[in-house]
Amino acid sequence: MPRFSVIVPAHQVQAYLHECLESVLSQSYPDLELIAVDDCSPDASGAIIDEFAARDPRVRPVHLPENQGLGRARNAGMAEATGDYLVFLDSDDTLAPDALCSIADRIKETGEPDVLVYDYAHTDWTGRAVRNPVAGPLTEDGPAPFRLADRPGLLRVLMVAWNKAYRREFVEREGFTFPTGYYEDTPWTYPVLMAAESIATLDRVCVHYRQRRRGSILGTTSRRHFDIFEQYDRVFAFVDRRPELTWWRPVLFRRMVDHFSTVFSRPDRLPRGCRAEFLRRARTYYRHYRTPGAPVPLRSRLRHTLVRLGLHRTFRGLQLAMALRRSTVKVTAKSLRALRAAVLQLHYRIQLRLPLRADRAVFAAYWGRGHGCNPGALETAFREFAPHVRTAWIARPEHHHTLPAATRRLSPNTTAYWTALARSKYLVNNVNFDRRLVKRPGQVFVQTQHGTPLKHMGLDLQERPAAARGMDFAKLLKNVDKWDYVLSANRHTTLTWERVYPGGYTTLEYGYPRNDAFLRATPEDVARLRESLGIPEGSVALLYAPTHRDYRRTQRPALDLERVLCRLGPRFVVLARAHYGQDGPLTGTSGRVVDVSDHPSVESLCLASDALVTDYSSIMFDYANLDRPIVILADDWEAYDAARGTYFDVRSCSPGAVARSEDELIDIFVTGHWRGSRSAQLRAAFRERFCPYDDGRAAERVVRHVVLGQTDVAAGLPSVVPLAERRPVPSPAATLARSLLATVPQPTGHQAVTESR
Repeated sequence: MPRFSVIVPAHQVQAYLHECLESVLSQSYPDLELIAVDDCSPDASGAIIDEFAARDPRVRPVHLPENQGLGRARNAGMAEATGDYLVFLDSDDTLAPDALCSIADRIKETGEPDVLVYDYAHTDWTGRAVRNPVAGPLTEDGPAPFRLADRPGLLRVLMVAWNKAYRREFVEREGFTFPTGYYEDTPWTYPVLMAAESIATLDRVCVHYRQRRRGSILGTTSRRHFDIFEQYDRVFAFVDRRPELTWWRPVLFRRMVDHFSTVFSRPDRLPRGCRAEFLRRARTYYRHYRTPGAPVPLRSRLRHTLVRLGLHRTFRGLQLAMALRRSTVKVTAKSLRALRAAVLQLHYRIQLRLPLRADRAVFAAYWGRGHGCNPGALETAFREFAPHVRTAWIARPEHHHTLPAATRRLSPNTTAYWTALARSKYLVNNVNFDRRLVKRPGQVFVQTQHGTPLKHMGLDLQERPAAARGMDFAKLLKNVDKWDYVLSANRHTTLTWERVYPGGYTTLEYGYPRNDAFLRATPEDVARLRESLGIPEGSVALLYAPTHRDYRRTQRPALDLERVLCRLGPRFVVLARAHYGQDGPLTGTSGRVVDVSDHPSVESLCLASDALVTDYSSIMFDYANLDRPIVILADDWEAYDAARGTYFDVRSCSPGAVARSEDELIDIFVTGHWRGSRSAQLRAAFRERFCPYDDGRAAERVVRHVVLGQTDVAAGLPSVVPLAERRPVPSPAATLARSLLATVPQPTGHQAVTESR
């Protein structure tokens, strides 16, 4: 008997059904049956279901002889279900990766509740996913499981069937089924939640709810929206049959009126000639089911009053008035923004006429993020080696907490921001400043960049439209013309920058300042960092840091981290770091996986880890300075190289072992190759090529050259410490005996390493 029965009813969804079914079958939790119900669909949906059934025995096709609607199609699926829990999924939606694994874990953690409610994200036709804004009630804080009376706020979460998992024995015992008609979720969800003796929540997006441009049922203009009245008849009939639920009537009444007003106010639902009739009928239901007791929020009182009185024309008039008000507010706000921008630019022009301040430097990184990367290390070095220069940092307010107390904080697009850009002598950034920046004579722009290039950059992207994403190369070169100095960590980087960013700047082959921390940190610093991240003593911490994929609309991790850790054993933990261009974390923090995507310092994460797992991220070049193991996961190299372009094949010039699949990566750690002699040889050759200058004094050399004018060793510029003489801080795992690390469970055969995902 499977753990989950995933029920997918299908009708005229041939364009989306493949993706839906694949999202279920590719789940990392394989203990499931997929019951796909062909609701006598006139398109190829039935054939698609049969194709999936032929290739995977977990798929159980059900073909209905005639179209019965969504509710009865779900009932047909339930009749075939044998799983412990029922999961409903609409055929144009998808399960998020690892969703069933998270659901199963939460069910086990909360003692097999009758219902588990989880979150979803809206996905529009562009592929952009936005999480449900009303996710507060899904918090996992507090006792669990619970009853609805303990957390009535759960009713504010979307009342649909597909954001919950239901214990099948509970559903069968209570005799729950779906009715016919539109809004069939209403008389299912309310009774289920009220009757459940145990409910739990999962604060994780498990479903991507597709909002199609056209074709959704509730977006169709039809009289069938009148079905909503019968659905609420069924809800109140259920309450009437159970006297112990009578106290829910005030809440249900308020929710009903809110629902009626929502349907009426949507312009795409009711035919024009039916609107007055709908409101009259809503008035009848208002009077019939009215139950005082549930307070109506102030913003909803007017709508309730209009439903109670059935004032069709008044309701429409107020809707038009509110629309006019919103339009007016929008136009006014736009005008005020334009006026503010004009005033700020006037202020900037005035500041440009005032003298430069030779004792001022302004820093920024990653388009307004916090203190970090090469600019962060240089800002610290400015205060140490050129204390006469006062520093300021540009960051969005949410990142101000990362800034040192001694540094002035600037928010983008304020008067102080434009003043600093106009009058500071030194400008330091790892990207470009505002395109409206006017580079003044006497100003010094230090472009630090933010990594050694493996992927194509700058002008090389002209032949890579997927990666360039509309980049204006003429504007790019105008920005390059503002640079005075560009930092480089090695000869490969120097040659690349000078070709893809041609300009009159001076290249400083001094190493990357952000890597100074690797040579300056102490074992005590590493211990403090590991403790702050919650890494257990004696553990082997793997930093997993994948890069961005230009050929994908949505970014997803290539690894099932829970599965990897399950195979590697209890001594390993994973620090999961998403690329800075990715919206949201790679994964949630759970067990031995710690999401560190929001951590302000990637250098600190490198120091805290014992080994790096990455793909094509430039972090490999920085991490190599620590002389710690690196494992490359190159499972999609051909696709990545075709979309982005690369300067060399990292598989043949690798800093360590290379895996071409998740199973190979597991095998590399299980067998110990990740820290073997061959990996050490590869890392040594890699460091020789890409780490010649990162000796812990890169930031000092830049400050002495740019600010103090010390351009050579004779003038006081620190010489570079040879690679063989450097002593980066060791990782805790390096001090563990090999016998301790040998506790990784050994595979019993090839099948164990390549188990299905």
